[in-house]
Amino acid sequence: MSDLATGFRYLLKGQGWVARHGKQYGWGLVPGLITLVLYVAALVSLALWGTDVTTWATPFADDWSSPWLGLFRGFLTALLFALALLLAAITFTAVTLLIGQPFYENLSEKVDRDVSPDGTAPESGLPLHRELWISARDSLRILVRALCWAVLLFALGFVPVAGQTVVPVIGFVVTGFFLTEELTGVALQRRRVELRERLALLRSRKLLVWGFGTPLGLAFLVPFVAVFLMPGAVAGATMMARDLLGEESGEPSADPEDQETPASAS
Repeated sequence: MSDLATGFRYLLKGQGWVARHGKQYGWGLVPGLITLVLYVAALVSLALWGTDVTTWATPFADDWSSPWLGLFRGFLTALLFALALLLAAITFTAVTLLIGQPFYENLSEKVDRDVSPDGTAPESGLPLHRELWISARDSLRILVRALCWAVLLFALGFVPVAGQTVVPVIGFVVTGFFLTEELTGVALQRRRVELRERLALLRSRKLLVWGFGTPLGLAFLVPFVAVFLMPGAVAGATMMARDLLGEESGEPSADPEDQETPASAS
């Protein structure tokens, strides 16, 4: 069970790192805020015009009598909005990481340099457009896997008792795993670790992954919290990626920009 506690400590360490590095934290908020604005705009649009969408999609029901027409299309509209919320929750991290690739890449590199004994950070050597393509491709693959799990767990949710107790717990654990994969992917992709290898690494230390990703996934359920925790989550995932690869790490330092140098003090 020590790995479970270690994973949670990496989550806390990441939040502590960005708290000590205010400039990095500020820049790290930008992608999450952009994603949030886009998602809110999309959901508001769906709330305003969702009825029009369901009306367009169900022309066969135009001749139904009241109240069945209203009930049927009202149910479909509510279901459409619920599915949109679920999709938003599943894809928020992937979309934020894709939008914020340059921001989080820079943040992850600084964490690597800070905790590395020799003060260096691995570099992929790939141009930005290539890194964006790989990130988008891998995120799509993870999304497909996550959606398969979501469909399976949704079906199992109808099983009496287990569907209301065990299945939700499994759902949070699965969410935590995929969330951790997305976040550690920033540091591991920079080390040219392919998706299949990344998944194998994470599966070899499941308790570590669950200790990091499951509480983070629970926190992400609170509206807007994901935006403010994302920079620290990337920082913590970078430290955890070093652990997964057996790289030596030291204690993170305070932000050098916040410390007075001997030259400035004289």
